[in-house]
Amino acid sequence: MHLAPGRYIYTDVERALLRRLATRLQSICGEEHVLEHEHDLFTYASDGLLQYSVVPPLAVLPGDGAEVSAVVHACHELGVPWVARGSGSGLSGGALPVEHGLLIVLSRMRRILEVDLDNQRVVVEPGVTNVAVSHAVGPDYFYPPDPSSQIVCSIGGNVSENSGGAHCFKYGFTTNYVTGLEVVLADGEVVQLGGKALEPPGYDLLGAFVGSEGTLGIATRITLRVIPSPEAVRCLVAFFDSVEPAGDAVSAIVAAGTVPGAIEMMDGLSIGASEQMAHAGWPVEAGAALIVELDGPAAELEARFDEIEALCRQSGATELRVARDETERTLFWKMRKSAFPAAGRISPHYFVQDGVVPRTRLTGVLGRIQSLSDEYGLKVANVFHAGDGNLHPLVCYDGHIPGEAERAEELSGRILEACLEAGGSLTGEHGVGVDKKRYMPRMFSEPDLSAFQKLRCAFDPDGLANPGKVMPTPRLCGEVPGPYRVHPLEAAGLAERF
Repeated sequence: MHLAPGRYIYTDVERALLRRLATRLQSICGEEHVLEHEHDLFTYASDGLLQYSVVPPLAVLPGDGAEVSAVVHACHELGVPWVARGSGSGLSGGALPVEHGLLIVLSRMRRILEVDLDNQRVVVEPGVTNVAVSHAVGPDYFYPPDPSSQIVCSIGGNVSENSGGAHCFKYGFTTNYVTGLEVVLADGEVVQLGGKALEPPGYDLLGAFVGSEGTLGIATRITLRVIPSPEAVRCLVAFFDSVEPAGDAVSAIVAAGTVPGAIEMMDGLSIGASEQMAHAGWPVEAGAALIVELDGPAAELEARFDEIEALCRQSGATELRVARDETERTLFWKMRKSAFPAAGRISPHYFVQDGVVPRTRLTGVLGRIQSLSDEYGLKVANVFHAGDGNLHPLVCYDGHIPGEAERAEELSGRILEACLEAGGSLTGEHGVGVDKKRYMPRMFSEPDLSAFQKLRCAFDPDGLANPGKVMPTPRLCGEVPGPYRVHPLEAAGLAERF
């Protein structure tokens, strides 16, 4: 169900509670950093997944970790739920506000606090953008996780969603580069998880927090690992008549023992859309494009690169283009990273999905997506991290046609089901949020979901941190046999017992 902004009617009691909270927040962060007017709040009604929208009743922009702690403590005392938000570029509704609660916007916290290249560490606030980290440590070092939105997405959001990117096949995801977190828990307490050391002893609470989608607390200080820049980088794009031979090329490259720095695929529809934006001169009649990038020692690269070219040709590539210099390499990546925004050139609206399939099942699932596209009469553009089978189908539709948005959402869900049936996952990097929580029981058993909930309750027993996300139905902490007791979320109207 799509949530419509501005339709919730607040009771006098709720308004009084929010007014009390607003007064507290003004004393903590300053009046100018507390937003109450609907016109200001409408900016934060959704994240990058525009199909879901809720105008928050109140938003605050804290300036540092101490203010975040005080804000969360105030919410805890008053029993007000809250949602933390970074740049708002997420694509699962993970930063969707709650109607009764506070939105904590971390975009003012964008300082790089420490650059320690001797130990290959950088310490940042959550509002620092992904690409700013590599800029701060370059050219000798870089930060490998690079979502396509890296120029705008924030590190805090990357931590929340365990974001990946084009180079995750070789280098891994955000969780592989976070060594320490300063975290504000749901009652306002500040704790330190990890530090600068790799793999400290004890329970891996750091690993539990990364990818928890804001349900366990707020990271206010993040220690990242950066690595030396490779000696050399070479990039090519291979064009194919269809996605099937391009998928064969991916399998052949991996089977040969080569681990590219990145291996990305675009289908014909996404090539045509991106060409309108990036103007790279790619053949729009091609059925698929495969971008393969190798990095590492220059001597090793030369031999490996020749092998990649040969494997692409053997798999049926109709044309190969090798980037002659950094400018052309950047243009190749502009084509790939333009795919999401460029979809607006071919469709009034589109629904971005995110699923994973085993690499060996890639061709079959893409065929299933095409069959579903034909069945629903809606175009689906496919762009994906081919190396690890992370699909990003873009379901195109016209929201002005009655019922078409709902059909697009239904088609999107069936694509996820196809991924799960192939032995894959319902998300690779965008997270569960509100968009995919209904599919969680398709992937996890009830004991699995109960274990997730127990962990969540250990961090947030009152259920105030990003309620309504990830878990498929409202679940309350502390439910035990015996007399019925009203839970705070029930009293606030945010959950009900079944």
